[in-house]
Amino acid sequence: MALDLAGGRPRAKLRALTLDELFRNTAHFPLVNILLELLLEGAGPFLRAPDLYVMVGAAISQAFVLARWREQGRERPLLGNLVAPALYTTVETLFEGWRFFQAPHHLAFWVVAILIGLTQQARLSTHGGARDALIVVEALVRSAILIVMYGIYEALTAAQSVDPIGFLADGSHVFFATAIVFLGALVGSSAITAERYLDAVHALNARLHRYSEWLLGRTLLEQAVSDHESLALRRRERAIVFADIRGFTRWSEPQPPETVVTMLNGFYREAERAWTAAGTIKAKLTADEIMLVFDTSPAAVQAALDLRAAVASYLEPWNLELGIGVCAGPVVEGLLGSEDVKAYDVIGDTVNTAKRLCDSAGPGEILVSAELVEGDDSRREHRAIVVKGKRGPLNVCVLAATPVR
Repeated sequence: MALDLAGGRPRAKLRALTLDELFRNTAHFPLVNILLELLLEGAGPFLRAPDLYVMVGAAISQAFVLARWREQGRERPLLGNLVAPALYTTVETLFEGWRFFQAPHHLAFWVVAILIGLTQQARLSTHGGARDALIVVEALVRSAILIVMYGIYEALTAAQSVDPIGFLADGSHVFFATAIVFLGALVGSSAITAERYLDAVHALNARLHRYSEWLLGRTLLEQAVSDHESLALRRRERAIVFADIRGFTRWSEPQPPETVVTMLNGFYREAERAWTAAGTIKAKLTADEIMLVFDTSPAAVQAALDLRAAVASYLEPWNLELGIGVCAGPVVEGLLGSEDVKAYDVIGDTVNTAKRLCDSAGPGEILVSAELVEGDDSRREHRAIVVKGKRGPLNVCVLAATPVR
């Protein structure tokens, strides 16, 4: 899955894809065509004519279109490979009229573009040996550009007409064509190896991305890819939610560990639906306890309500319920650890207080620091609680449990 990154990252990726398309695919025929016309017309007239600039512009345009489609995940190589010849033909026809179509290298541009587009299009729906064969065929088509354009040059500069049979009657031409074909086959074979390595790299990248997302969460991972400094330790204002299963230790004691793990995985799946929808920055799972980090207090309180509702039915068969604590304030957030072992975490009294509120919550209760839900009379019940590590009682709002139906 592609990341939707902030800042200039998408533009940098598009530029890289455009250059890749230009040098790996689009520029091959235009480069040979430019050299051919340079030899036929001479440097001065050729540089003064629009042909060079139209060809370069058409090639860059095609590379951009193909790169854009690749970035969007909707590759259309057959249509995309026709962009450059279509632009070149349209503009040059305005200057040259129908004389444009009398030049054999102009028609060759279309033939090569169609053949390459067809092979690339077919590769999208083939696998294994058939895909490898198409890679070699595409490499042979590209190598044939040199043979065809050399033949066209010979035909246009020879004192008498030269047909393909006459061209190959020359031993040097046979040597040249044969060498080019073999080189094309070797390039195709090398491309197969490169494709396999690239597929392996993509698969590894997907796994590493998944593992990183598990450890950091999607939001933090996107920020880290865009700006690695975003993971540095710094002070922030955050809202923290702690949730813990009431009675879990007593319930799990007689259970086989496999049963406990199965129950916890189901619990996490139900809970994840709630915290994902709420826009959680970071989720941390520790046995039957969940810690969630949010940008704002309203998001944290709503997530606590959604979380309770999401897991209530799931926990009911085991006669278990969730207790939740919510607090907001300053924290230090970022990568903590030694030189070789680090983890992203949030530290501070806000985190400790949210944990203490969670510990003090009864089954099905949500204890929220009173100031976070001030003015919401419809669901406010005040309570003063004494918790470990605090000098005085804490004023909290109790969002009472709703019976499961």
